[in-house]
Amino acid sequence: MSAEALAAGKRKLVWDAAWASITGAWSGGVVLVAFALSLGADPMTIGLLAAIPFMAQAAQLPTTLLVERLRQRKLIGVSAVTGARLIILLLAVLPFLPQAGPRVGLLVGGQLLVAVLGSVAAGAINSWIHQLLPAASLGAFFGRRLLIASVLACAGTLSAGFLIDHAPFGDPRLAYPAAFVGAGVAGLASSWCLARTPEPLMAPPGPHPTWRTMLAEPLHDTNFRRLLILLGAWNVASNIAAPLLTVYLLQQLNYGLGTVTTLWVTSQFANAVALYLWGRLSDRLSNKAILAVALPAYFASMLGLVFAAAADLAEVRLVLLYLLHVLMGAASGGIGLATGNIGLKLAPQGRGTAYLAAIGLVAALAGGAAPLLGGAIAQWLAQSELALIARWISPSRAEDMVVLGFAHWEFLFALSALLGLYVMHALSRVSEGEEISERVVMQELALEALRTVNHLSSIGGMIGGALPFSRVSQWRREIRRDIRRGRGAAPD
Repeated sequence: MSAEALAAGKRKLVWDAAWASITGAWSGGVVLVAFALSLGADPMTIGLLAAIPFMAQAAQLPTTLLVERLRQRKLIGVSAVTGARLIILLLAVLPFLPQAGPRVGLLVGGQLLVAVLGSVAAGAINSWIHQLLPAASLGAFFGRRLLIASVLACAGTLSAGFLIDHAPFGDPRLAYPAAFVGAGVAGLASSWCLARTPEPLMAPPGPHPTWRTMLAEPLHDTNFRRLLILLGAWNVASNIAAPLLTVYLLQQLNYGLGTVTTLWVTSQFANAVALYLWGRLSDRLSNKAILAVALPAYFASMLGLVFAAAADLAEVRLVLLYLLHVLMGAASGGIGLATGNIGLKLAPQGRGTAYLAAIGLVAALAGGAAPLLGGAIAQWLAQSELALIARWISPSRAEDMVVLGFAHWEFLFALSALLGLYVMHALSRVSEGEEISERVVMQELALEALRTVNHLSSIGGMIGGALPFSRVSQWRREIRRDIRRGRGAAPD
């Protein structure tokens, strides 16, 4: 493929992600949860809606066989994703159905079809993109692509929240249908961009493989099997609590949809800002090094939700929630980018379909079971509380003080942080080449942020005066020397 065709394909993929992010903002996430609650869904149904996208990834297995037989990845991917967007359009009629009808059941069924078709599309498109894009520039490209998508997702979520709070013609029944119609139209624009992306020719076909044969190859690869364990552990640890965070904020902390939406947008904004830095670092350093920094930050913020809820003043609690969402968003950007890139990097060229399908299967099993397990645990512990009490006794009085307490959804956040310890252990067993220390990542991240500020703000001139360029250059030389030596020591 020519360099011009590859550049044009990259631009189309960026536009595809931009339109798809608007579709997700107007029909998924916070909007979907609020829509389901407005139709009468209970917490277990919310957990099921969160689990469906992961369980549906199992559809990537038969998709790999379909791709190997038909060898038409573009046709399969674009057709499936377009079908999913048409179903999103149809879901807009649910608020107009009788309340006695199965509106929640139709929503769950529609989301299942959307997720299955999306998974089929992903199975074909991932193999297509794996062959299309050079491995050496994956971090920078996906960092830019995810940055644009995240910014538009923030804008889309804010506009959807405004639309729902200010229903057209004052009729609340029109708010969610308008959001889903907009999501469907944006999705069709995404499909059009994807259809105009070039597709490289697949390698000549060999014998038609069976499911067992295709799964055996990545499972027999020791290092890739360790990567699958890491991804499975991450999906369980994160999705046992994160998909239910919206319900926790709406029901246990009693925040309105507007506040919950701004919290989500704050997280996504931090995600977008951090993605630019993470993307540049992943190409220079390694995806494993990025995960070694981002994963502890994410699980620390999950545990921090427990302490934020314990704040007595409502204003202090809200400020802590915003800060934690910023940290979660920035860490999630690095985790999402690095886990996606490391799978593409460790999958052998020309045989990516089976390896990426194995990743999809692990995500389906682990990510699908985790929200259901989290919902069951939350419902079981709905009326339970665990408190650590300190007692002060003096000659004049005796007083008990609650030092730390867990109630209902907060058990899930603590459990997620505890499972994060195993995720870090699983990460240590994966090999991606030369080992790079977390200190080097932090140093490079600081220098990358410094360079970005220097380009975007007049403050950069002040920083440049305080930290002369020669000193920054010296730091960079010493860091690169440490990377080559594999010890990551900080410069004096």
